[in-house]
Amino acid sequence: MLATPTIAYVPGTYAKKRPEPSEVAARYVREWEARRIAVTRKRPAEEIPPCIGISRKIGVGALEVAELVAKRLNLRIADREILERMQGETRLDEETVKFYDELYPGKTVELSALLFGKKSFQMDDYLRNLVNAVYATALLGPTVFVGRGTHLLLPRERVLAVRIVCSDGYRIERLSFLLNVSPEEAARTLAKIDREQRAFFRKAFGKKDAPAAEFDLVINLDHFKSPRTAADLIQRAYRGRFGEKPN
Repeated sequence: MLATPTIAYVPGTYAKKRPEPSEVAARYVREWEARRIAVTRKRPAEEIPPCIGISRKIGVGALEVAELVAKRLNLRIADREILERMQGETRLDEETVKFYDELYPGKTVELSALLFGKKSFQMDDYLRNLVNAVYATALLGPTVFVGRGTHLLLPRERVLAVRIVCSDGYRIERLSFLLNVSPEEAARTLAKIDREQRAFFRKAFGKKDAPAAEFDLVINLDHFKSPRTAADLIQRAYRGRFGEKPN
């Protein structure tokens, strides 16, 4: 049995200095409020802009790839930390449910039934708020989402679903370097995080794994070691699917 790790690893960690998730989440909430008010006044037919949903093995370096893609395609980015910060906004939760129900009558019930079956009307608060945060962010404009199964939440025709994987050896080596710990300690940390990730997907989606058939593109970083190469592949796939200037 693996010992309990003594280090704390936040998925999405890498060498580059990033804005605080709380700052980004607060900005998105402000943008959402302005967007909701403007759309409520005009009442146009709203459609989710083309987005990218990146699923990954924890520790693979997906956020670094996502940030390269977002910069090149001029997209916003939302990872687990940002979405969870947004979930804490009670007003956002309430207004998003109401607003989304008005734009897409019946879709909230349809989505919850798809995810939770007969228990759809007893949707777990965390998951309900996650759905709200994802849709609120997506409606602001094209977004690169990282983690939390967002490719399963958004309309499939409006999301490029990408899976980034690698061997455990690659992840252990990377985490050991980033946190300056032994490979054994990095392995224990990843094992704990993997268990937590599997538990989330079982609870949220009733899934044990992420089969390749779920995705438009699967990238193995054992063979594409440069984040820039992975970003190139995603960029080309996005433009190939949604056009040079996605609507």
